[in-house]
Amino acid sequence: MGLRQKKDKLIAKLLYKYPPLFNRWVEKSKFMEFRDSPWTQLDKDVTRCRLALITTGGIHLRWQPPFNMTDPAGDPTFREIPADASTADIVITHNYYDHSDADKDINILLPIERVFDLKQAGDIGDVNYRHFSFMGHILHHHLDTLIEKTAPQVATALKADKVDIAILTPA
Repeated sequence: MGLRQKKDKLIAKLLYKYPPLFNRWVEKSKFMEFRDSPWTQLDKDVTRCRLALITTGGIHLRWQPPFNMTDPAGDPTFREIPADASTADIVITHNYYDHSDADKDINILLPIERVFDLKQAGDIGDVNYRHFSFMGHILHHHLDTLIEKTAPQVATALKADKVDIAILTPA
């Protein structure tokens, strides 16, 4: 791990451990705001819906390329996670938050076992065969790529899969 990655992880741990530091960071940060919402009213019973998960936790399968942690503006790409992937094959490449608990139980970021529990209980109709992961730290020029290219690619895939409900789990 390079010096930059060590520094990023240290900053993430400090912000997590000391809420006043985190609050100060939030006050000084600029966040994107949108006046519209992509919300669509659900028009059928949840017990007949297909559900997919989307996380910004920077998770990927061991054999997939890790997210780029050397670019200070982040990585606007995504990784597809099959629903039948073993949780032991899922890893996290993200330096901007403390993911030590998620390293122990990936369901914190991608609650795949929980959604299968919901399906088995009859609370949802089906679990999509694939889910998606992004890196939550996206800045500057990569925001355009995320908004204009990669996020629409995922939205198109979810629509093609006939997903009714997508749950976003932030890091």
